[in-house]
Amino acid sequence: MAELTTIARPYAKAVFAEAGEKKTLDAWSENLALLAAVAADDKIAKILVKPSLSSKQQADVLIDVCGDKLNDAAKNLVALLAENKRLALLPEIAARYEELKAQLQNTVDVIVTSAVELSSEQADKLAVALKARLQCDVRMTSEIDESLVGGAIIRAGDLVIDGSIKGKLSKLAEAMKS
Repeated sequence: MAELTTIARPYAKAVFAEAGEKKTLDAWSENLALLAAVAADDKIAKILVKPSLSSKQQADVLIDVCGDKLNDAAKNLVALLAENKRLALLPEIAARYEELKAQLQNTVDVIVTSAVELSSEQADKLAVALKARLQCDVRMTSEIDESLVGGAIIRAGDLVIDGSIKGKLSKLAEAMKS
């Protein structure tokens, strides 16, 4: 995974630079999300690595599947990636691009995993507290994992806050062993 990130990062930075220069950040987000979804599809992924297809044919397959939803710059990116045998990087490029965009817009994506669904009041309070702590706007998504028993795990980039009962019990068990 780290290798994919390392290879994808320059492409994402180049796309981000172009998007910033031409003020097309959101259009690129849409194009990259579509390309990443299509490239990640099992049937398409198999076609994209077929050695019998030329890089132009691989690019054409991807562009044809996306239809007229891609702009010319995105089509050029697909051609470049195909030429360099890097079409499989599209999901990673899209993820790195979104990170760069979030940094520019001073936002962070937060995933809250809880044992039960959060009420809207709880979610609002948590979003306000995270905004104050992280000093940026928060886009929150929720997941449910009943194995947590209670509490929640909050993930925001590299930051992980484990306030779950399961996490606390694990820490207690570790402390008792040592």
